[in-house]
Amino acid sequence: MTEPEIIIYDTTLRDGSQGEQINFTAEEKLRIARRLDEMGFLYIEGGWPGSNPKDVRFFELAKGVTFKNAKLTAFGSTRRSDLQVEECPNIQALIQAETPVVTIFGKTWDLHVTDILEISREDNLAMIRESVAYLKGKGKEVVYDAEHFYDGYRQNPSYARQTIEAALSAGADWIVLCDTNGGALPQDIQKMTEDIAVFVPKEMLGVHAHNDGGLGIANSIAAVLAGARMVQGTVNGYGERCGNADLIPLIANLQLKMARRCLSDEAIHHLSNLSNYVGDVANISPLNSRPFVGRSAFAHKGGVHVSAILKNPLAYEHIVPELVGNKQRVLVSDLAGKSNIEYKARELGIDLGEDNSASRRIVDEIKRMEDEGYQFDAAEGSLSLLIKKVTGEFVEPFTLECFQVIASKTAQQPSQAQATIKISVGGEEELTAAEGNGPINALDNALRKALTKFYPQIGKMHLTDFKVRIVEGSEGTAAKVKVTIESQDEEDTWSTIGVSENVIEASWLALVDSIQYKLSKDRDNKNNPE
Repeated sequence: MTEPEIIIYDTTLRDGSQGEQINFTAEEKLRIARRLDEMGFLYIEGGWPGSNPKDVRFFELAKGVTFKNAKLTAFGSTRRSDLQVEECPNIQALIQAETPVVTIFGKTWDLHVTDILEISREDNLAMIRESVAYLKGKGKEVVYDAEHFYDGYRQNPSYARQTIEAALSAGADWIVLCDTNGGALPQDIQKMTEDIAVFVPKEMLGVHAHNDGGLGIANSIAAVLAGARMVQGTVNGYGERCGNADLIPLIANLQLKMARRCLSDEAIHHLSNLSNYVGDVANISPLNSRPFVGRSAFAHKGGVHVSAILKNPLAYEHIVPELVGNKQRVLVSDLAGKSNIEYKARELGIDLGEDNSASRRIVDEIKRMEDEGYQFDAAEGSLSLLIKKVTGEFVEPFTLECFQVIASKTAQQPSQAQATIKISVGGEEELTAAEGNGPINALDNALRKALTKFYPQIGKMHLTDFKVRIVEGSEGTAAKVKVTIESQDEEDTWSTIGVSENVIEASWLALVDSIQYKLSKDRDNKNNPE
């Protein structure tokens, strides 16, 4: 693989794991490391072996893995001020990790030297020099992270330079300037990085930005413009406080817009998959509005916007979505026009015919229903059914005759519910009952039980999410509610919605749409096999 122009150094497994609600196991960290290696990342920081047993275990597991592209990196600090370097347990833990690369951080801001470590400036310089030299003597590639560099350089530029010169003179392979507090501005980052690039060769200069001011990506790009060749960050911007520079949009901007090659063209196409994969392992729900790779990144809702992208997507899309593994989406809501409906109908494989009146009727119905509280951009399953119903393509798989739900609760027993339901399928009636841990669960169980006789494929679908929201709260407990259900089968995931003043009826409407969408989809697939 040709070496890229910008070296990507991933610290998701170390800095990213310090984010709130993120707690990777050693095995999960290894899975992510393998995925990053497959993507072509050249440096993967695995953790801090001197700080916790889990990271020690990760590095033990990693010893049995051969990485094709990446160099695994162990992270730690310079030696303790009261110990010789060969006696420092933190330094020895880095050696025992047996990684080809070691990253150590040292104090650059003299405030941290005198007020936090409570040592002299000269002692700090000695700690930096001796730690780097010792690790180099052990045959390690050494990345030196100049912690709090930009704050330190702003307050005392002379001393900040001395700390970097100490690491450089001791043989550090990389000098990485850190905006540890994340509060610097891009123009300041660029100017200060340019100052350091005068005596640190640009081919060994890097940047590590945090996002406390919302500028992690911008500050990283500013450093690249000033000459930095290594960029550190985390997938999805995970990290302590407000997180780190997000490598996903950072790589996309550098490579697609600035022609600074970071990964192979094939790897760039998998950025969306990488973002989702790491989010799944971290058990963090994907952020739809995430730049480049979020589900909403290329989603269009306004009728004027949709009309424009049908003529030329560049009108409202800054890149081709497929370049990063994403896709264009059109949403339908009360803001929709005929263009939205026509696009969506084509996407769903529904023929609106030559008559434009169908799309107008659909738009009118959507606007009416959204005024009642429906939200079709979050319920495309219900939208598909609505379009089919208006165009006459919908075939009613079953009709409700009646249902009854009884819920009970005693002080000693947990809540219980029973549902009785009568449905009709092709003139044949089915009456059945089921229990559940609540009225909605009982109703769902009864409906499935009644329908399975006629449609056994229902057994292959299941609910994956259930949300209830008040439409407008001024009526208190008498207010309308909307229930959104997400369902899944072996091939697809879809969302449906129901709205009513009665939460059970709203849930029923969403449940019915969910099953009807499944049956309608299966019918279409049977009639139109690929």
